[in-house]
Amino acid sequence: MTGRRLTSLLAYVTTAAAAASLLTGCGVLPGATGGSREPVTVMTWAPDQTRATNMPGMPAMAKAYARWVNANGGINGHELRVLTCNEENTAAGAAACARRAVREGAVAVVGSYSQNGNAFMAPLEAADIPYIGGYGISEDEFTSPLSYPVNGGVASLIAGHGMQLAASCRKVSLVRPDTIAGDRLPDLLNSGLRKADHRSAVDIPAVEDAGEYTQQATRARARAGGDEGCVTAVLGERTQTFFDSFRRLPKQSGSGSVRISSVLGSVDQPLIDRTGGPHSPFEGAYVTGWYPQADDKAWDPMRKVIKEHAFADNRVDPTDTGVQTTWIAYTVLKQLIESLDSDRITGLQLSHALDAGAKIDTGGLTPPLRWRYDDLLGAPGFPRIVNHDVTFQVVRDGRLVAEKPGFVDVGETVLAAP
Repeated sequence: MTGRRLTSLLAYVTTAAAAASLLTGCGVLPGATGGSREPVTVMTWAPDQTRATNMPGMPAMAKAYARWVNANGGINGHELRVLTCNEENTAAGAAACARRAVREGAVAVVGSYSQNGNAFMAPLEAADIPYIGGYGISEDEFTSPLSYPVNGGVASLIAGHGMQLAASCRKVSLVRPDTIAGDRLPDLLNSGLRKADHRSAVDIPAVEDAGEYTQQATRARARAGGDEGCVTAVLGERTQTFFDSFRRLPKQSGSGSVRISSVLGSVDQPLIDRTGGPHSPFEGAYVTGWYPQADDKAWDPMRKVIKEHAFADNRVDPTDTGVQTTWIAYTVLKQLIESLDSDRITGLQLSHALDAGAKIDTGGLTPPLRWRYDDLLGAPGFPRIVNHDVTFQVVRDGRLVAEKPGFVDVGETVLAAP
């Protein structure tokens, strides 16, 4: 055989092999129907290793979710590519993450945490990138037309917490961050207290990242009035620091009857476990949350994914509110992409489908979610709330359990806040 004929034969064999590889779907995701559908790139961000609030479990949950769906053929044949970013709990960090999402072609930011909405929303809006299922901590999440929140944010938590406390507390002291966002909390809490003709709470602002809170704790206990009084703190990760200062206060007459309380995100099951479980200082505390208690069967699908795809990653705690929010946000994304049934997914497609009334079933973790204009609560400062349900929980034997079964709708209470 001549060299020219041998070269031609090798070229033919190589071409045929390549064609056969394409025809048999080599390189296609397991379970996918073909290789023609483009990957979908999204981003999840959260602060990590900062002096204030840290949420490393949210990006870790996003990565585990991607491993799960990609092991099962992707989302309707689309490989899910998840970018993660440390938002650093700063405006500069949030803006940098948003610019990276734009630069790397993300079609959505999903299941993320940031207090710096004024820094990250503008870059996303300019690039038509929807913000799906933020944690609910930033006011911009409830005002931007490209934000699609899955919970009622801090507004619903605090308003609902006022309703929960009104039934059991004669007086209430509120310790909250001395920030612009924190300035909204007293009005929301008092709106819930007023539902039961309760007097307003005593407002005690505090530095968000202080190392101790003895002064604020002393004032909060005194103003709560001892017997049947309640002290509530909403300071993110520094809530534990506050209650450490609170329990170290010298004993005084009547002080043992003061109940403590907070909201999920400031107090959650991981914190209770770290501080002693049944012997934790949070034993007996009232807690208001967005979602069902952590051992509810509605969380079983999430727990299965974590067990199989994040089993060695201790950042992914199924009882963590941030992890739970990220799971719900990716549930929205998955159902949305499946409903579009398109070979190529864009941010505009996602936002148009959501605005047109795509309805998401979260399996009982929230009410059915939909973001049409008629579904928006329209509360001043929080117009884009669509899920205004909360849960009332209490710490018993070291576990967060339901104080009252089911969801409580606090929409009218949020609307009534000044």
